[in-house]
This record gives sequence, C-alpha cells and structure tokens, in this order.
Amino acid sequence: MGKTKKENLIFTTMMCALMVLGMTVYNVLLLEGFTGEAFKTMAIGYVPAFLVALILDIFIVGAVAKGIAGRLLKPGSPMIQKVLTISCFMVIGMVLLMSFYGAVTHVGFGPELGEAYVRNLWLNFICALPLQLAVVGPLTRAVFLKIFPPHASESQAAAA
Repeated sequence: MGKTKKENLIFTTMMCALMVLGMTVYNVLLLEGFTGEAFKTMAIGYVPAFLVALILDIFIVGAVAKGIAGRLLKPGSPMIQKVLTISCFMVIGMVLLMSFYGAVTHVGFGPELGEAYVRNLWLNFICALPLQLAVVGPLTRAVFLKIFPPHASESQAAAA
C-alpha cells in the first residue's frame, strides 16, 4: 500500500502484527479456552509467530499473492478489486504456511503432525479470511493512511 519501500515495510509489519495477534488469540482460545494459562501461552507464542509470519509475508507470500493478482487483474481494475484479490491470496498463502508452523509448535514432527495441520488449515481459514477482510485490513489501511496521507507520500516521493 505504501509508495516507498519503507512505507511498504511499515504497512506489512502493521498488517502482520495485527493478523498474528488475532490468530494467536483465536488459536489459543480454541486450544485452551479462557484460562490464565491461555494468556501466558499467547504472550509467549506471539513474538516467535509474528517473526515467522513477517518473514514469510515479506519473502514468499506477499510476492506470490501480488504476482497472482497481477496476472488475474487488468491494469485498470478498480482499487477495491486489487485490494480484495491480494488480500484473499495473502490469506490463502499465510494460512497454508502458518497452519504448518502452528501444528509443528503444538504437536512437533510426530505422527499427529498431518492431522493437526489439516485441522489447523480449516479452522484458521474460517477465521483468517473474515478477520483480514472485515477487521485487520480496513483498520490497518485506516491507520496507515493517517500516518502516511496520500498527498504527503506523493510530495515526499517527488522531492526525493
């Protein structure tokens, strides 16, 4: 969404931080319910999950999602169509990879890994898509545009 590499990194970090927060809360509550231990698990698991998700987003999923969207959409497509298409492919890619991360962190590389991964895929997708499209995406874009108004970014880019 940003106009510069720095703005893109900030936007990606904000989006990733909020999605990981939402998905961490969701997954821990599914596994443990509302307990004191659940909040400890969330606090301990958030930073490693965020770092893994950010690396996957920056180096793999973001590029693939934007590439697929670029092939599917016409250059003059409405911005909302571009945003929704990229967001959907981002969710698919991140759910595929982060569900595996979650399965490994909870059951390890043992015989339960395949079953845990498949279960995670379904449960994570049904939460991640609406979370991204209805909450995190719009919230992140609103906050980002407050920090980097379009006119300020364009004038800064022109001055550079």
